Amino acid sequence: MKVLVVDDHALFTDAILPVLESMEEMEVLGVARSGREALELARSGRPDLVMLDLGLPDMTGIEIGRELLEERPDLTILALTGRRDALAVREAMAVGFAGYLTKDTPLPSFAEHIRSALRGETVVPTRLETPRVETRTPEEESATLLAGQLTPRERQVLSLLVEGSDNAEIARRLSVSANTVRTHVQSILTKLGVRSRLQAAAFAVRHQVVEVGSRRVP
Repeated sequence: MKVLVVDDHALFTDAILPVLESMEEMEVLGVARSGREALELARSGRPDLVMLDLGLPDMTGIEIGRELLEERPDLTILALTGRRDALAVREAMAVGFAGYLTKDTPLPSFAEHIRSALRGETVVPTRLETPRVETRTPEEESATLLAGQLTPRERQVLSLLVEGSDNAEIARRLSVSANTVRTHVQSILTKLGVRSRLQAAAFAVRHQVVEVGSRRVP
């Protein structure tokens, strides 16, 4: 697995690079200090994972992530930032980021959370700052209506999708058949208007449709 780190703070990257290099399955492709450099390295080196700071001097991490995911939808991107607000999480997940790591995450936990993201699990902070005044956008109103179509069982299945569980694991935990799980998953995709399990999980986290369990970032 090749990883590209995009962050303009040398002290922070100096701290996390040893963690990445200690992971046997991980090869550090390089460190980009700007958005343009990140795009160049991502296109030439084709990393499997991009750890992307949201606040760069020339471009926002959201802009970079959106551009990279349009070119490579299978790319795993983790937002890496000092921001800890709910709106930042929703913005990143709306673009298609696989997760969100804050820079105060304990260093020993980084490897675990990176592996979780690469397994398809959604990684988000447990403690987020909610804006004092929050108005519902048309997108949020639409999301509420779509999520309102889900049955209690479909919400259970969606919650397990957020955790990264596959059909076999969901079937085992809910004591149902694999065929039943496939039916529920297809119904969830249809009701939410998304095309993949990952998009369904991102929708659930972004719009707080289900509670994210113990696999959240501490």
